[in-house]
Amino acid sequence: MSCLVRPAGLGAAVVLAAHLGPAVTCLRSVRRWTPRTAGRGDPGHVALTFDDGPDGTSTPRFLDALAELDCRATFFVLGDPLRRRPDLGRRMVAEGHEIAVHGWRHQNGLLSRPGRVSAGIARTVRLVRDVCGVRPVWYRPPHGALSGEGLAAARAFRLRPVLWTAWGRDWTATTTPGTVRATLDRDLRGGATVLLHDSDVTSAPGAWRATLDALPGIVAACRAGGLAVGPLRDHGIHPRTHGFPDIPMLGRNTAH
Repeated sequence: MSCLVRPAGLGAAVVLAAHLGPAVTCLRSVRRWTPRTAGRGDPGHVALTFDDGPDGTSTPRFLDALAELDCRATFFVLGDPLRRRPDLGRRMVAEGHEIAVHGWRHQNGLLSRPGRVSAGIARTVRLVRDVCGVRPVWYRPPHGALSGEGLAAARAFRLRPVLWTAWGRDWTATTTPGTVRATLDRDLRGGATVLLHDSDVTSAPGAWRATLDALPGIVAACRAGGLAVGPLRDHGIHPRTHGFPDIPMLGRNTAH
């Protein structure tokens, strides 16, 4: 009996490791060893990225601000709000921004039932193509929690997973423009991928206003330091259609 139980237990452990393994890339200490996945790019460039939109109230304000700054960014959109506001997706593309995939809804892939993450990625990819007329090439999982299923789905849809190297911690009720800048400045340097939010879908209500107010100063500080600011497509970490060599993946066929 014990001989039959042990292989089953080992198999379950392997499946669990394959599911959870890629998630270690969200740890700051691990991201140092996975620079492509973290978003470490051109040392003369800073990639500006926004998560969780589009939102009918906040996202237009960010697009207006970016236009005034003559700056482009990458927006990691959620499929469900994009379905409700396709006009904002089209505006992003028309104004030179890059659209990437954040999933259908903001759910932790490590806690989702099997099949939900991959289905959400597939649905969002199709929606972006249909609504915006472009094929997304980047994927960032909600909470930075890259599951084995999410990684396998990204491979299947030729999406490059990318996280961040600097963030503004701009989702709390106590967020201010000053806290966004102070938190971000710790890791803001050439080659950084910056994570900010253009929506409060999972943030404290109105937290996006602090980010919006901090944005001009962030861009100005980068430019004053001789750094270009723009989307991931200009960041020197071009997506690959086969294989992500710096991401741990402990198993195969996890997208089921």
